[in-house]
Order: sequence, then structure tokens, then C-alpha cells
Amino acid sequence: MRWFTCTPVAFGGGADFFSRDSGLLCRGFQALGIESRAVMPLPGGPEDQADLIRTEYRNLESADWWRSLLLDGVVLYAWGRPKFRKVAAAIRRAGIFLVLNQDNGGLVSPLAGFGEWWKEQRILAGQGRGWRSQGRFLKLVLRGLSFELAVTDPLRAAHLRQGDVIACVSPKAAGYYRKLCRRYGGVSLAERVETIPHAVEPCLRYSGETKSRQVVCVGRWQDVVQKRSWLLIEVIGGLVAADDRVAVEIVGTVTPELENWHCGLTKECQNRVRLRGRVDRAVLGEILGESQVLYSSSAFESFGIAAAEALCCGCSVVAGRSVSMASFEWFVSEDAGVLAASDDLAGHLQALKDELESWERGQRNPTRISQTWCGRLHADEVARRILNLSNQERTPSECTSRSSRRI
Repeated sequence: MRWFTCTPVAFGGGADFFSRDSGLLCRGFQALGIESRAVMPLPGGPEDQADLIRTEYRNLESADWWRSLLLDGVVLYAWGRPKFRKVAAAIRRAGIFLVLNQDNGGLVSPLAGFGEWWKEQRILAGQGRGWRSQGRFLKLVLRGLSFELAVTDPLRAAHLRQGDVIACVSPKAAGYYRKLCRRYGGVSLAERVETIPHAVEPCLRYSGETKSRQVVCVGRWQDVVQKRSWLLIEVIGGLVAADDRVAVEIVGTVTPELENWHCGLTKECQNRVRLRGRVDRAVLGEILGESQVLYSSSAFESFGIAAAEALCCGCSVVAGRSVSMASFEWFVSEDAGVLAASDDLAGHLQALKDELESWERGQRNPTRISQTWCGRLHADEVARRILNLSNQERTPSECTSRSSRRI
């Protein structure tokens, strides 16, 4: 079998690319013994790995080019965007089974659920922090109810109709997409929607390490609107002041704001809060393996790969309850964490205290958490789910027809 992944954007093709998303899924297929390569447009770079195909962008829109690769399937990471609909259409015309990855929480249009969409525009604008936020909110709403409904939605529908499977990264996102796809193409299109999460590297798993009373936070802290480092500072500051046994590991670029806050802590609290900066995958795995809780202060996440990695390492998850954190309702299920009752300092702080208490009372089992989520999220398991779905969707005559092209 030959299954390729494709991203129609010229990202770097080095080790980082193959540690997540389409690059990592390519590795997942390979782990199952499936011939797999990743496809991206030119230009390439010296870091490009051998199992990456770079090609002219026009080839991505050519059914003949895709047909020449003799593929059984393609997973296209194009976010359902209208500008990439010709790529999806070319793959479909080539007779290749097509999985369309949707890297978002599902609220891509007012048609997916107007009330929830409206709330998300507020969150994306910055949650009302000043007049600039209000202006951004108004702009998002006006664009969403005019240009996007009139132009973007019909083009997105044309894109999604090309897929044999419309892959959403969480059950909540899949629910929104089913509603959207019923508007776009009726029940038959909605039935193509499936939950297929982003892949996690198989090296990230719990191996019986001793879990200490430790919280880990991972993020691009320079992205203040999404990651909300200001909320992180307030919550972690309150936690270490109230709990003299807890330790905190903060992973990600150390911003001046974080550094100034850390310098202002008491010496005793400084010793329990470590600013680790950016770390490699092996070190991250060690930190997650010895921690009990992953805390996310984010305002919105399309998926939340750091939380997914933490679950595979036997951590539980704490985050805010929000329409823009769709995956996290799934992540905290089955005794794997808790969402804050309110998306603010008081709510997040109380949720963290409650979760640490759940560990103290023996209500969290790192082995069970890891086994459950490794079975769902590891790259080979995600690839296996895609293969199973493709086998269910194909009729015997389709399988014969596709196989005969390579004889």
C-alpha cells in the first residue's frame, strides 16, 4: 500500500516537520509497514528529509500528477480552506481515497452553530480587553456574516465535498462539522465526518516514572492573545503561594514578562517554579513523565498538542471551559482531568487545586491515562484508524479498481 500526506504550504521539511501533523502521520504509516512520503510545494531547504517530496505547486492541482504516484490514499492537511480546493479536487479526480484534515475546533462558520460561533469571535478578538478588542470583534463578526457566508462558505463546501473522509481533531469539532456539512451537502456529506485526532510521537508515553506533585505548562508565551501568559502568571503565582508542596515547570520561550514575574517571587517560590525555556522532545518527555498535571491557560486551541502529549505521558489536564477549547472536553474525560468552572483566575486556580487533590486521593492513574490516550493518539494508531476507515468506505469493486492501476 502507498499512503502519502500532503500540506500545500512550503513549510520547512526537517526533523521538526516530521515530529507533528502531516509529517508525523507519514511516520505513523511507515511504522505500520505502509509506504509513505510527505508532499509539499517548492522551495525546499537543506534540512529536508529524504521521505519528503517537493514539487511545483501546479502539480498539486494536477490529477495526472497525483495519478502518476499510484497511491491508495492521501491525507491532505489543507484546513478546508477555499484556496486549496483545487488540490483536493485533483486528488479526487485521480481516483485516490482522500482524507481531509480539519485542524480547528469546528466553529469555522456561523452555519456550524451561530451562538457558539459568536462566542468564539469574542474570544478570538481578545475577550473584551480594551477598545481594540471590541474593534477586532466587530470586524470578525461583520466579515463572518457577510463575505464569509457569501463567498468563503460556498468555496469551503466545494473543498469538503472532495473528501471521502472529513477528519476532525475532536468529537466536539466533529459535531460542529456534521451540522455544517448538512448545510453544505445534506446527510450524505455529514456522514463523511469522523474524529481523527492529531498524532503524538510514540516516544512520548508513561513508563512508570514516579509522579511528583508537579504542574507543567507548555506554550508559545510570546503569543499573549492565545496563550494568555498574563493568566498563567496570576494562576501559578496564586497556586505556589497557597500550596508550599507544589512545583511548577514552565516550558517555552521565556518572555521578559515571565522573567520579571519570576524575579519578583519570593526565593522559596522561585525554587519551586522553573522557567525551562524551549526544550527538545526527550527532555519534554522526562518533564511530563514526572509531572502529575498539565495546565493550559490558553484562550483557544484548535487541538492542543501539548495536552495530548501530556496525556500519553500519564498526566491529567486542567484548562478553561470554553467553546474555543473543543478538544479539552475530550481530554479530561475518563478521569483524566478537569475543566475550570469559570474561565478566569478564580476558576482556573480552583480547578488546579482540585486536580492536585484528586491525585492526592488516588483518583488519578497515570498508567491507565497513558494507555488510553497512547491507543488513540500515537502516530501509528492514528494511521491505523485512517486505514480502517478507508477499508469501511471502499466497496470491493473500488478496491479492485484501485489495485488494478498498479498491475
